[in-house]
Amino acid sequence: MGRSHVRRERDDMTDHRTGYDVVVLGAGIAGLTVALSAVEHGLSVALLEKTAAVGGSSVMSGGFFAFSGTDEQRAHGVGDSAEAFLKDLLEVGAHRNDPALLQQYLDHQQDTYRWLKAHGAEFPVVEISSGQSFARSHHTPIRTLIPALAEQFTEAGGTLLCASRATELVRDAGGRVGEVVAETPDGLVRFAARRGVVIASGGFSRGEELLAVFAPDQLAAIPYGGLGNTGDGLRMAWKLGAGMADMSAVCGTYGSHPDTGIEFHELLTAYYLGAIIVNTAGRRFVDESISYKSLGAACLAQPEGLGFQVFDAVVRARSHPGVPLNDIGMLEEIGHVHRAGTLEGLAEAAGIDPAGLVSTVERYNAAVAGGEPDEQGRTGLVNGVGELVPVVEPPFYAYPAKTLMTTTYCGVTIDPHGRVLDVDGAVIPGLSAIGEVTGGFHGAAYMTGTSLGKGAVFGRIVAARLAAEAAAAA
Repeated sequence: MGRSHVRRERDDMTDHRTGYDVVVLGAGIAGLTVALSAVEHGLSVALLEKTAAVGGSSVMSGGFFAFSGTDEQRAHGVGDSAEAFLKDLLEVGAHRNDPALLQQYLDHQQDTYRWLKAHGAEFPVVEISSGQSFARSHHTPIRTLIPALAEQFTEAGGTLLCASRATELVRDAGGRVGEVVAETPDGLVRFAARRGVVIASGGFSRGEELLAVFAPDQLAAIPYGGLGNTGDGLRMAWKLGAGMADMSAVCGTYGSHPDTGIEFHELLTAYYLGAIIVNTAGRRFVDESISYKSLGAACLAQPEGLGFQVFDAVVRARSHPGVPLNDIGMLEEIGHVHRAGTLEGLAEAAGIDPAGLVSTVERYNAAVAGGEPDEQGRTGLVNGVGELVPVVEPPFYAYPAKTLMTTTYCGVTIDPHGRVLDVDGAVIPGLSAIGEVTGGFHGAAYMTGTSLGKGAVFGRIVAARLAAEAAAAA
């Protein structure tokens, strides 16, 4: 009965086989970039978005793109380089990343940076953050940029279909992926793509079944990311034999208040400004300067999965109003930051053991002053860069935070041209993938700005390749 039911549904499907050169799945930064770029190359494109609106995890992010050698870096006197960028990527990824993917990113980052600026992106703020030895996190108002790209796509002749969930990739007799079956408001629809299908559907931060398979310990993290990020694209590619990479590296990001919701991106990295992180016993348990993904894993192992960012007036003054990750003032205004004139008072207000906190701060301050080596091996503010500051200047502050499952940063294997590879490393004809659904780029951990960055960089790479293939076939 099940098989005949499926057959009847397929018989009822609307046929769009001649409609498009390319079908893109997912309308976050990756999908919008490849779709708009492909239209600009003269291709006809259908962009299918599972949810009712564009944006996915991208509009829930901090809005940082990682680039080196930019006008903004030069204006701020940042002496970054592609060589330093590559070194940082390899080190934060524990050299488990694919060097070919990293080099492709570096080779195309400048073109993508300028393309984004030409399409409305502005980068008034450049920060140093997780995994970086130089300030290369370029912030843009992402909630403004995403709808602007979507509007440019449709104005250029692209077809955007929201509330349209892809459920199956279909191969032709020769094994080439050329059709997508999707659930739409009009029922099941079959979309055909002459040049191929691009998966840009994001990860599985909200996919409990896939998390249970690949990262069961991360089920304790606060679920976040796009509401549609349940792993649909990964499942469809996996069904066709796609290889997988970095699945063992799935980890949430440390720094979100326990009451964090989907309204806005609440993530504080006061530890990169000088704060320490303690558990409910008032004890430090990690080097606060490492990747916030690694911090996320360490926090999950603490009682209640809770770590308090503790800092003083000196660090509080380093708050960057309006800049995600560093806007302490905004979090204080909504009542998520505890404040007191003494460490003992702060501990009581936040629910930290007072004696433990006072003892920890004393030892930390002694290490900062050049006494005994730091007990957690901390030597800098972020990634070994930046001078440590003691926790001495009242008032004192504490921000309770947990691990947030924002993104999974792993997935199907691709080559430097964005073509999906099967488990044996062979190209699956007609199938490309970009963005968070792919693995191999980040390796063991993640550098701030490289998620939005790789979505845009590889989106443009794939669009250019598809256009060249179409021209060659004409």
